[in-house]
Amino acid sequence: FAKVRAGGGPRHFNLHPSLKYAYSNSEMGNAVTAFSFDKAKGVLTELQYIPTVPADWKGVSHTAEVLCHPSGKFLYCSNRGHDSIAVFTIGSDGKLTSVEQTSTQGKTPRNFNIDPTGKYLLAANQDSDNIVVFSIDQKTGKLKPTGQSVEVGAPVCLKFMAL
Repeated sequence: FAKVRAGGGPRHFNLHPSLKYAYSNSEMGNAVTAFSFDKAKGVLTELQYIPTVPADWKGVSHTAEVLCHPSGKFLYCSNRGHDSIAVFTIGSDGKLTSVEQTSTQGKTPRNFNIDPTGKYLLAANQDSDNIVVFSIDQKTGKLKPTGQSVEVGAPVCLKFMAL
């Protein structure tokens, strides 16, 4: 159980690989809340509330997905409206530092996923009917378009499967 800021609209929740921290995106607040997680007690304590869009952004935007990188070093959150992925580094205390907001090269990134190796992030742009592939810089967490994309009608969920 955790209390969150009124009007933020918590949407998704992701545990850090260490299980010491957790993150929830605020759909209407365009922010991420970082929590410490006491596994024994099942208690979440807010550490930080940090925006996912630039301070000077004046348009309408809503977050959609939030995911930790498999290494536990980075956190990503999609912004529908700003049409970006917010990139954060995760400190040893679980707190976030904003790195960048990278354009998803499409409209309305409802969902994204990180491949199991942690080398690539795929962004599903619902309103531009495309999935765009980004490489992940393993030192900074920054995203770089690979030039690969796939046209798919209104993609809204990406999952990786072992074959």
